[in-house]
Amino acid sequence: MRNKFDKQLHLLDEQLTHMGELCEAAIAKATQALKDGSAEQARIIITEDEEIDQSEKDIERLCLKLLLQQQPVAKDLRRISAALKMITDMERIGDQTADIAEIILSSKKWAATAENIQVIGTMASEVSKMVRDSVTAYVNRDLELARSVMKADDEIDLYFDEVKDEMITFIKDEKGENGRAIFDLIMVTKYLERIGDHATNIAEWVEFSITGVHKDSAVIHES
Repeated sequence: MRNKFDKQLHLLDEQLTHMGELCEAAIAKATQALKDGSAEQARIIITEDEEIDQSEKDIERLCLKLLLQQQPVAKDLRRISAALKMITDMERIGDQTADIAEIILSSKKWAATAENIQVIGTMASEVSKMVRDSVTAYVNRDLELARSVMKADDEIDLYFDEVKDEMITFIKDEKGENGRAIFDLIMVTKYLERIGDHATNIAEWVEFSITGVHKDSAVIHES
């Protein structure tokens, strides 16, 4: 019975890894679409968000099956409940990449400005790494890697502040010209900052799955 349960837990790891990879790909595509001004690529991102949504449903179904059929012990229960929380954040990451794609579709003048904001590409790469590392930490039971993701969120917040300040300077210098494009770029960076927050949430649930302690709770669950 335990052997079957362990195989299903391994399947859970594989499905979570796949969902994380879908989120990473969506972030990369959204960033490239922004740089290229590609409406076609933006539409693909919106369509592919459905695959992330389906992954959430598949993983949720597997988790419920594990809970109902296997009667897991405390540490396994933490692992499964953490996975259920993690997929909610990953689904929202997919939504936010789709929101960036919607901005690309609705904007007319953002491309030239985006070329001048190199930090956006760096920010996107960093949040993508946070997503990858948080899922890897779960699969490998790597507490230090999970905590490194939490620390990285401070850098993402600094990137957001940097872009926001630069955009405010552009608005002043251009006396309101290209105001919509500048606002759109601020929104893009805000969505990236929120993706960083979701990756941090995932890492916090990884920590809970390993230690039994969550950031918002002092309760320790026995192994």
